[in-house]
Amino acid sequence: MTDSRAVDKALYARLAPLVARAFPSGTLQKVRPLGNDVAAADGSHKGTGYGAPLYLEVKTGDKIARLVRQSATPNPFGHDRRADRAAEMLLAFDTFGMVPGQAAALDVGAYLTTGGTLSLREAGEFYLLTEWAAGEPYAADLRAIERRGALTATDRARGERLMLTLAELHQAPRHDVTAWQRAVRDLFGSGEGIFGLIDGYPADTPAAPPERLERLERLALQYRRGLREQPQRLRKIHGDFHPFNIVFGEGDQPVLLDASRGCLGDPADDLCCIAINYLFFGLLSRSPAKIGFRELWRLSFRTYFARRPDPELLSVAPPYFAWRALVLANPRWYPDFDEDKRHRLLELVEHTLAAGQLDPDQCARLLEGGS
Repeated sequence: MTDSRAVDKALYARLAPLVARAFPSGTLQKVRPLGNDVAAADGSHKGTGYGAPLYLEVKTGDKIARLVRQSATPNPFGHDRRADRAAEMLLAFDTFGMVPGQAAALDVGAYLTTGGTLSLREAGEFYLLTEWAAGEPYAADLRAIERRGALTATDRARGERLMLTLAELHQAPRHDVTAWQRAVRDLFGSGEGIFGLIDGYPADTPAAPPERLERLERLALQYRRGLREQPQRLRKIHGDFHPFNIVFGEGDQPVLLDASRGCLGDPADDLCCIAINYLFFGLLSRSPAKIGFRELWRLSFRTYFARRPDPELLSVAPPYFAWRALVLANPRWYPDFDEDKRHRLLELVEHTLAAGQLDPDQCARLLEGGS
């Protein structure tokens, strides 16, 4: 324990078993924090970093192994969530060996809340275990409307209940500028955001040629700066509030599945996510059902705003509407969606982005006319 006085003893105790896994017969001899970059007269001083590395020395027989324990620390550069920091460590372990001359990665793991460490060196894909939600996904209700050609009292009650659920979820403001900026950034630039979805379009999609997708990117990106400057809009959200993530058993109380994206963002995210499915299922339906889906679309906004007035929502909604429409119009997600209907949906997205506001009445007109 040559240099351990410079380090918290509890940390030293946690490092010892970590080292023992990599060097079963080794003894941890030295621990030293690797300090910040020293200021330089030429301005090259590095003021911050992404981690808190420790230098370790381990005695194995008559040899000394010199190691670095890396760990990621929270910061606003895409490392604000624990999942981000875990991903950084796993990516490093998976890829360091690809670079010639790179110091080798020996192990990757996590500190346990109960003390000790857990190695993930032998881990493959991760899993999540959740409770079972009894009932049918809300998508089954929408398909029933499509077959039936009309709404029932239950359909209206469930549509209202979903909006009241969102209005309640979105009530309390959250004060976290980093979380807000992250949510806005992910809307546009993440693999699941607008740019990622556009990258996923097959090149031979007639309704979505490259020039249209490029135009959609440019129109959407015009919203980024304005959204970024509105952190007061941050609320708790579900993050993926679509008909396959909502289950109804008996009655009208939904059970929600697969909350996503840190569960913080703009209420427009959740509202657009569910409401656009009424347009989508309406486009897929014959004429009588279109009337019912148009009613659900209008019911959504009317019910939500009656419970939770939000005068800014329609003006910030266009990129969220575009995001969700880009999923529904993507042949990888919905290969059987008629090409003309795909075109009409993307055309509505273009008009909405260019107009600077989501117009529920204009969107409802998408379901006018025949099949």
